[in-house]
Amino acid sequence: MRSGRIFAALFVTGLLALGVTNAPGSGVYGFEAERIDGTQESLSTYRGRVLLVVNVASRCGFTPQYEGLQALFDRYRERGLVVLGFPSNDFRGQEPGSDAEIAEFCKMNYGVEFPMFSKIQVLGDDRHPLYAYLTGRPEPIGGDVEWNFQKYLIDRDGQAVAKFSPKTKPDDAALMARLETLLDAAP
Repeated sequence: MRSGRIFAALFVTGLLALGVTNAPGSGVYGFEAERIDGTQESLSTYRGRVLLVVNVASRCGFTPQYEGLQALFDRYRERGLVVLGFPSNDFRGQEPGSDAEIAEFCKMNYGVEFPMFSKIQVLGDDRHPLYAYLTGRPEPIGGDVEWNFQKYLIDRDGQAVAKFSPKTKPDDAALMARLETLLDAAP
């Protein structure tokens, strides 16, 4: 019995060390991330919203998807959509810039206004806790991130409900249909 309590205490301590702050079942709301301007933000800030979480890169063949992501954000933000961009340099060094350079690139070239976060790892043992959570979900959500611009759709309760390939453009019919369904659901 004592060993079970020790394990539970170690498990909780490990979750806290990974940045998990909310109770199990809270989905993505249990995580914090550093915004691209250096401020810490709890993802619980977005409670009640539909989220599209995307790992992004500035020197990738999919980089023009920034335009479509911004268009989605513009079209649906009043209905509760928030796009969250997480730059990552995990795929062939396609995001080598500093946070300041990434922010400037996104604003200047694509008019990005949706929340952007500091560069993180989305692969390996040092992946950000949010991505450890997302990739650790059961299939078809879980599994390693394939490439830059993989998309995770998160419902208003903070639960990952769909994963879309990096090749899936932001205006893809299946993505849009799923998004519309989630936005129509009562908050």
